Amino acid sequence: MTLEAILAYLHLLAILTMVVFISSEAALCRVQWLNAAVVERLAKVDMVYGIAAIMVLATGIARTWWGVKGTAWYWTNPLLHVKLTLFIIVGVLSIFPTLTYFRWRKTLRATGKLPAEADILKTRKLVMIQAHLIAVIPLVAVFLARGFGK
Repeated sequence: MTLEAILAYLHLLAILTMVVFISSEAALCRVQWLNAAVVERLAKVDMVYGIAAIMVLATGIARTWWGVKGTAWYWTNPLLHVKLTLFIIVGVLSIFPTLTYFRWRKTLRATGKLPAEADILKTRKLVMIQAHLIAVIPLVAVFLARGFGK
């Protein structure tokens, strides 16, 4: 029971960290706010977001293996697969902003030039899509935890 509680806590901590940092990206990635310091900060914020996402996945998998319900219960439930699919979609969507932040930072350091408005808007749109998809995952999780889908 203690292991289950610790795994649940670590999973929730990773989820909250992920949500805080995607929210930070959404707040920072705005045309009117983007300056040299923000470009540098976005790359760092995105790195923490990525680490948190990896921890969400790792702790979630750990819960299926070592949690009370066990792998047979989790992996045969289609709602787990819905959660994972949404999470993978978010992960794939996050690749573009990550690469973009690194490109912006490299250009800024080399030339002092900030990104174009269209590039900022395109990147922010992807960040916002991620943030909204992340908000759907706990809804699926609540139903999964209560045995729906079995």
